[in-house]
Amino acid sequence: MEQTQGLVVLDFGGQYAQLIARRLREQGVYAELFPWDAAPDEVMALQPRGFVLSGGPASVYEPGAPRIPEYVFQSGLPILGICYGLQALVHQLGGQVAPAPRREYGLAWLEVPRENPLIPPGRHQVWMSHGDRVEVIPSGFQVLGSTEHSPYAAIGDVERGYYGVQFHPEVQHTPIGPDILRRFAVHVCGVTANWHPGNWIPRLVDEIRQKVGRERVLAAVSGGVDSTVAAALVHRAVGDQLIAVFVDTGLLRKGERELVERVLRDVLGVPLRVVDASQEFLNALRGVTDPEEKRRIVGETFIRVFEQEARAVGHPPFLVQGTIYPDVIESRAPERRHAARIKTHHNVGGLPPDMRFTLVEPLRYFFKDEVRRLGLALGLPEELVWRQPFPGPGLAVRCLGEVTPERLTVLREADAIFREELRRAGYLGPPRRKGPQPVSQAFAVLLPVRAVGVMGDQRTYEEVVALRAVVTEDFMTADWAPLPHELLARVASRIVNEVPGVNRVVYDITTKPPGTIEWE
Repeated sequence: MEQTQGLVVLDFGGQYAQLIARRLREQGVYAELFPWDAAPDEVMALQPRGFVLSGGPASVYEPGAPRIPEYVFQSGLPILGICYGLQALVHQLGGQVAPAPRREYGLAWLEVPRENPLIPPGRHQVWMSHGDRVEVIPSGFQVLGSTEHSPYAAIGDVERGYYGVQFHPEVQHTPIGPDILRRFAVHVCGVTANWHPGNWIPRLVDEIRQKVGRERVLAAVSGGVDSTVAAALVHRAVGDQLIAVFVDTGLLRKGERELVERVLRDVLGVPLRVVDASQEFLNALRGVTDPEEKRRIVGETFIRVFEQEARAVGHPPFLVQGTIYPDVIESRAPERRHAARIKTHHNVGGLPPDMRFTLVEPLRYFFKDEVRRLGLALGLPEELVWRQPFPGPGLAVRCLGEVTPERLTVLREADAIFREELRRAGYLGPPRRKGPQPVSQAFAVLLPVRAVGVMGDQRTYEEVVALRAVVTEDFMTADWAPLPHELLARVASRIVNEVPGVNRVVYDITTKPPGTIEWE
């Protein structure tokens, strides 16, 4: 998508590369992330005003280490190198990088002695993560800042607009970081900081109309933020050409189906086909306890049901998907993703090859927080826009052990009580300036174990509910939420008293890693 007021972030394999693009956008600066070896034509089609080079795990002096492409220098545009990006800039411009006498990981203090275009003078807390350091800077550069163990922690060639920092301005542990990124984008590159996802609605609507023409479009909506915003955007573009399909798997949370129907039909006026396939899913899951098998069964059953609905409406040629920008980034750089499978992805698996749709992906340039802002600009209610992530297999992977209608009812009621009390206490919904900050994800899990209890002087032997609430920025890592004891006590009391079949409630205080956010 053409965007003339933006920056390109080149990814050298750093764990924070995606975060750089996010931080720039938060400053009102449009940014796209590309692998360092992406095709030059693809990168320059963005018409960037400057380049940001990410960190990375390699050493620039090693054979085969990633290099800054020549077209970046030939463009004459400003460059900001971060960590490995700084070292690559120094190495390729004639400076020297070597193993540091002492590696720096964690907090450090940056001393900036004088005014410069990139960093305000003073003493600033920064976040370091490196084993190499700059020993000799290239001709034309000057020192902008240093730390105890990095004499060239920030350097710059003002005339060419080349800058580099050894620390990570994109992480929260560098408070001055957002200002540095904004200064580079606005003052050095001359970008107008007016990026807002809502401003793109007319452009997106026009592109959808041009792509679809007068053909019909099919959308599978789950009630999740991405699929709902995508459907709302396409409906604004093509109206009744859109057919939205909602599959009730019988694995939804309490009130979920009603919420989706109300928002899409009543609020947005989207034509909606609701398919009650709950019995089909429950029959397929009967006797299954392995979590991977549950995910496979739910995925296959969903595809089968969706195929039936596609045929029933004449198999429209276009299919809406709520693909968002992190999904695009992942697909652009598969060589970085050689990792063991922890579990199959939460979302239902891909469509079979014989389902020949042309995809419509209006959200492919947006991060999750930007999708939420886009949803609000489209008129979606806050309760849906700020809906927390929900796994594609639904409650099947929160009902540990066998999934039965009876156990799902228990889990559904316990989960509803937990979310209701969190909402009353201010722990659900959008971020706020005052009061408790919302948790990123919260839910109940029904465990396949029984515990002894006493109710009304009678011995009980019933199941256990685990409560899970986490806070996270990117869902790659997460901390357990330190909810008030009084709140947890109230939730536990309500669940034990109001939900038959449960006599014990526990709270999960495991971080990610070593645990995952979901239990299965």
